[in-house]
Amino acid sequence: MSFLILKSVRKSFGPHTVVHDFDLAIERGEFVTFLGPSGCGKTTLLRMVAGFEAPTAGTITVDGRDVTHLPPNARKVGMVFQAYALFPNMTVADNVAFGLKVAGRPKEEIRSRVEEMLALIKLGHLGGRYPYQLSGGQQQRVALARALAVRPQLLLLDEPLSALDAKIRLSLRQEIRDLQRKLGITAIFVTHDQEEALSISDRIVVLNEGRAEQVGTPFEIYNHPRTRFAASFIGTLSLLEGEAAGEGRMRVEGQEIRVPANGNAPGRPLTLALRPEALSLHPVAAKENRLEGTIEEVDFLGSVVRMRVRVGGTTLLMDNFNDPATPPPARGEKVTLHFAPADGQLLDQPLAEAAE
Repeated sequence: MSFLILKSVRKSFGPHTVVHDFDLAIERGEFVTFLGPSGCGKTTLLRMVAGFEAPTAGTITVDGRDVTHLPPNARKVGMVFQAYALFPNMTVADNVAFGLKVAGRPKEEIRSRVEEMLALIKLGHLGGRYPYQLSGGQQQRVALARALAVRPQLLLLDEPLSALDAKIRLSLRQEIRDLQRKLGITAIFVTHDQEEALSISDRIVVLNEGRAEQVGTPFEIYNHPRTRFAASFIGTLSLLEGEAAGEGRMRVEGQEIRVPANGNAPGRPLTLALRPEALSLHPVAAKENRLEGTIEEVDFLGSVVRMRVRVGGTTLLMDNFNDPATPPPARGEKVTLHFAPADGQLLDQPLAEAAE
């Protein structure tokens, strides 16, 4: 049996439903990310797991126990918030000890546990400081230590990195992942940042308007999106609109290309999704497809050169590795794009159907 099970969970505020019959099973020790734009229901789902919101319908089970209607303090859950939520009048050590004191743990156990947690987050020398004397990254580490100090069954992280600058976010997200693995704790991470989700998750739940568009590993979500929303929200993507030209073929902008077998009758509208890295200016044996186009813009990004290529009325993005010996093509230059049929993902299913 899965460690955490959400079954037919729904949440409505008056006539407005923000989470629609949500189902998910999470295994013990798994790191799962809820990913989606603002207002998609990801934080509401997290708050229902934590006990801060009651589901309108459905059940939530943790380790075989129904916790749907239990208060937060009866769920053995640790929560890390976006805004740190540290007590400004308490020292770092007292903040970490807070949950243990509320639980009535013995003083010696509290002292030992606080020392252990501060060492774990590498802030043992700052236990006597106050939150205002710490950087944003240090404050979030303290919030993480406070959540872990009570030995929760579940660690819930509600956009914990969004208030930090890019460099600190990068290092702290890896620290969070390392700690989660070291402790073997089950964790749910909420973010709207796709790079964060792809880099640290065992699985990702892509949410849109209160529904799970797709659940899968980062590899599956990125390379094999099942809906238009999942395809367009995760990573950079170009969409080619065209029509079926027979089995395994598609006509786009007056040019015919091969696509994964689709069984569509000739003339049926199709949409082909292409990642920038799938396209190349150089023919390779496996890359059977060719599209003629014109360079619109060239962006030099260091190790990668990103080109915008106009193909008829559509602009495609192409990422190629920087080759110091070969300058990129100039704006207005005619080029031929090459890609393999398997590199394209057909998205011919309407979004409403795909979400069912």
